[in-house]
Amino acid sequence: MKNVRELAKRRKTVRKFSGRKVSLEDILYCIETAKEAPSGMNAQPWRFLIISDREKKALIRKVCEEGERKFHERLKGELGGWVKEKGITWEKEFLESAPFLVLVFSNKKFRYFIQSVWLSIGYFLLALEEKGLATATYTPPNLEDIKKLLNIPDNFRLETILPVGYSADEKKKEPRNTLEEVVFLEEWDK
Repeated sequence: MKNVRELAKRRKTVRKFSGRKVSLEDILYCIETAKEAPSGMNAQPWRFLIISDREKKALIRKVCEEGERKFHERLKGELGGWVKEKGITWEKEFLESAPFLVLVFSNKKFRYFIQSVWLSIGYFLLALEEKGLATATYTPPNLEDIKKLLNIPDNFRLETILPVGYSADEKKKEPRNTLEEVVFLEEWDK
């Protein structure tokens, strides 16, 4: 078994998936892990919607790409340059090619719902890595359109869509900052 640091160092964003079958049990194991995350007031405001149906994945992709196309038309400046340099387009093929989509929602009626849910997503990502699975944290620009498509109650907010599968992505993990760049001891910038 890998330790948490090894899992974190190995984990990378993946947008290309192999056709290899993924077991629902592995997805549920990762959600079991995610639900152990701390949450403000122990509200546990996360909900996970698992989708494997091809037609539903195709519909989700279509709606996401409509929002992405509009978003990319407006991109300028530093973000626009970065997106272009990385070759990221409005097309989101991974929403169909991944065997599973796991949509993560937060319940807005609780305090600290965003922070709590993103902690659970972090746990989920490490559990995926433990199982040898990969994902990208993808948040479409048109969250409400996805909620409407899937008939999600108003008090829930879509935080991210996690396409899950086995990686077919050859790219390397993006470099991380050094410890010296991110840690200060006793005083800021020391």
